[in-house]
Amino acid sequence: MLWVGSQLTIGYAVAPVVFASLERVVAGGIAAQLFMIEGIIGVVCGVLLLGLSNVLARRGAVGYRRLRWILAAMLLCVLVGYFALQPYMNELRMAAMSAGMDVASSPYASRFGMLHGVSSVFYLVESLLGAWLVWLLPSARVSAAVARG
Repeated sequence: MLWVGSQLTIGYAVAPVVFASLERVVAGGIAAQLFMIEGIIGVVCGVLLLGLSNVLARRGAVGYRRLRWILAAMLLCVLVGYFALQPYMNELRMAAMSAGMDVASSPYASRFGMLHGVSSVFYLVESLLGAWLVWLLPSARVSAAVARG
């Protein structure tokens, strides 16, 4: 719940408000920091939840077998989005800043836009998988209780 809740809050509530309230360059820097924190939360929660679901599945909780695949896909989205694409986006942002301009008006704008679009798709997929995970959790707990009882 922490992972999915923080992801939905930062991505779909906080970031739009930041961009609506501040100038684009400042908002982009703040959003980048927020998304990096969200990436760390995602990796920590993803690894812990994947480990826990593996333990529960090995103990016979059949409902958690399906959840492992969702968790693995979410973790993959985090790793690609935050730790493969974000460093390139930050590199382009820094190169534009060192040239004395923001990334939107720099020669890097099209490449940054493409990376931002791909990153947004991974974020959306991760969000949808997270909502699906939250939806399935009660049925997984019931399956585990039935398997034990």
